[in-house]
Amino acid sequence: MLRFLLHWLTVTIALAAAAWLLPGVVVESTEALLIAALVLGFINGIVRPILMILTLPITVLTLGLFYLVVNGIAFFLAAWLVPGFAVTSFGWSILGALVVSLVSWFVGLFGRPERRLPVDRPSHQ
Repeated sequence: MLRFLLHWLTVTIALAAAAWLLPGVVVESTEALLIAALVLGFINGIVRPILMILTLPITVLTLGLFYLVVNGIAFFLAAWLVPGFAVTSFGWSILGALVVSLVSWFVGLFGRPERRLPVDRPSHQ
């Protein structure tokens, strides 16, 4: 449960950053921001994998660039479903999804434990 709440908080921060940075992404209230982050997480967990499978041939042909369009579709769908969260065009949707992805990645770096490389130890014979 804690992991879910931390992920939701991360997406909320990232969505707030996208609304602050991009004039085409509008969030009207804190309530809309929290609901939009929840809906976006649900769409990314359920709908986006289905879209990725359906668009896999196009994604391979474009060397992965179509993945940005799939993220934009998921972002646009969340904006369509949540009152108080709007995207003015599909281009802003793609940019919004990109900003949310980058900010989520960056914020998520602070919550991860430090990785240590395995140390080769001499074997005792």
